[in-house]
Amino acid sequence: MSVKIRLQRHGKKQKPFYWVVAADARSKRDGKYLEKIGTYNPNTNPATIELNLDSAVKWLHNGAQPTDTAKAILSYKGALLKHHLDGGIRKGALTQEQADAKLAAWLEAKAGKVDAKKEGLTKAQAADKAKAFKAEQEVNAKRLAAAAQAEADAIAAATPAVEEEAAVEEVVAEVEAEEAPAAEENNETTEA
Repeated sequence: MSVKIRLQRHGKKQKPFYWVVAADARSKRDGKYLEKIGTYNPNTNPATIELNLDSAVKWLHNGAQPTDTAKAILSYKGALLKHHLDGGIRKGALTQEQADAKLAAWLEAKAGKVDAKKEGLTKAQAADKAKAFKAEQEVNAKRLAAAAQAEADAIAAATPAVEEEAAVEEVVAEVEAEEAPAAEENNETTEA
């Protein structure tokens, strides 16, 4: 029986979530498996990978062949490096302490890279949020300035109308004032 280390899909539509499993090569993708080794969630940035390193290395020692994606995951988490170092120990090229030290140094460097990426993403998100907030403030300021200008224009447009009405009333008052003495003269001439 040939064993494969592969991904078994779970989750829902457009939101995949995978189990990393050791399964018979003849079984279905989501069918029976021999052992669950870990999980892989590509929906997060960076992707979340949890892996039982000892179990994965045990299956690699027993001859399990990883698929391409599973091989990338095992490499990312250091399982392939540990398998390689264990081969060096079996051949006598390394001691167990040397292999453990190399693996620990590699895992620490990898963790530093992942943390740097997370910090970079956080800074990028904060910068994007600040940029969007600044743009929104500018748009709001322009909108308020336009509203104030429109209000000033409306007041200015209403002021000449009021002034025109006042001017018309003055003209009417002057005409009435001129007509009133003329009417009085007409009344006096008709009485005499």
